[in-house]
Amino acid sequence: MTALDAARLPPTDHPRLLAGWAETGAITRYSGHRRRYGPLPGLDGPRLIELVSRSGLRGRGGAGFPTARKLRAVADGRGRRIVVANGCEGDPASAKDGVLLELAPHLVLDGIQLAARAVGANEAILAVHTGSRLLRTLAAALRDRGTGEVPVELAEVPRRYVASEESALVNHLTSGDARPTVTPPRPARRGVRGRPTLVDNVETLAHIALIARHGDGWFREAGTRDSPGTTLVTVGGAVALPGVYEIDLGMPVAAVLALAGGPVEPLQAVQIGGLGGSWLPLPYADGMPFTHEDARAVEAGLGVAALVALPVRACGIAETARVLRYLADESAGQCGPCMFGLPAVADDMAVLADGADRSGVVVRRLQERLGVIPGRGACAHPDGAVRLAAGALRVFAADVARHARGDSCTWTGAPPWLPTA
Repeated sequence: MTALDAARLPPTDHPRLLAGWAETGAITRYSGHRRRYGPLPGLDGPRLIELVSRSGLRGRGGAGFPTARKLRAVADGRGRRIVVANGCEGDPASAKDGVLLELAPHLVLDGIQLAARAVGANEAILAVHTGSRLLRTLAAALRDRGTGEVPVELAEVPRRYVASEESALVNHLTSGDARPTVTPPRPARRGVRGRPTLVDNVETLAHIALIARHGDGWFREAGTRDSPGTTLVTVGGAVALPGVYEIDLGMPVAAVLALAGGPVEPLQAVQIGGLGGSWLPLPYADGMPFTHEDARAVEAGLGVAALVALPVRACGIAETARVLRYLADESAGQCGPCMFGLPAVADDMAVLADGADRSGVVVRRLQERLGVIPGRGACAHPDGAVRLAAGALRVFAADVARHARGDSCTWTGAPPWLPTA
């Protein structure tokens, strides 16, 4: 998914982060950005944190942690502080951070400057994947606007699924090793080079830039009480116009799919939350509000703001087996749940997809493995894979039974509906 792909799609009713892109295209020059948004507001650190707190902004790159709490934790830390803007977007199901950085890079850079002011940082890093087409765009944007209040370094991170996880990112920027580390301490206490570090997703920082200009009341005009504001969501699979959309949090899943032109064929389920998310059956999922709390209530999670529509003709078990193999191969290879647990789960799901479990032994073994892996890894990678596998066994129970009987699969095998590359 590229920014050009997104720019061909119809705008949402109330765009904020992407306001104006349909008319003017990408705003990559700092002069054009200042004409649209004006200069940085002159708020000091405590006032910025209080404003973000009243807005209710939650992180847009993980578990939805309250942003103001992270800001306060870093501001209270001892020693020189640092801000890390995470634009790596390691999940193949998501393209929203890349689209934002390409269409509105200076909005993200504004957010970096304001976050640095809020926590008292004297250094900032903007991290993207090695070889990303965004490197040239971002380097040009940084040259165009000059140093600013705090110098921003552009850093490259290996293109691995787990490399953009918070502790892996901090580890890489400190030592060059892009593997997750066991926490605590959290980066707010001891992060890059041992310094108190704010690690925030680039979309979160762009929201800070808008909240500082328009206020907390304006931000809360969209979304829900507990999940206010808008969010960028990547919609893919069997829809007419796959791409990145800006939606009000709380919008029903069916309405999000409708923004993407609606299904192009009958659907059986949606995958929500990226490759480490879960499956939800249709039409049950149609009315579910797109929020962190509603996704958690159905054991789906919303670590990645993405929806993938799975058509009736596809096989959810086969799709899950393919993705589990990818997730097993993307392991950092440093703890048992990833090194041994994920390959075993992927193997079991592949046997089930092939219809080779006529005794039911593999299903029982798979269920046992899914019960002992979560919470034991150095990061949440194995937990996400288990969540996807468990969701598949639950949502595609009829397919599980059919495969267990050795019946042939009706899946055509193409295209792969869940992206893995």
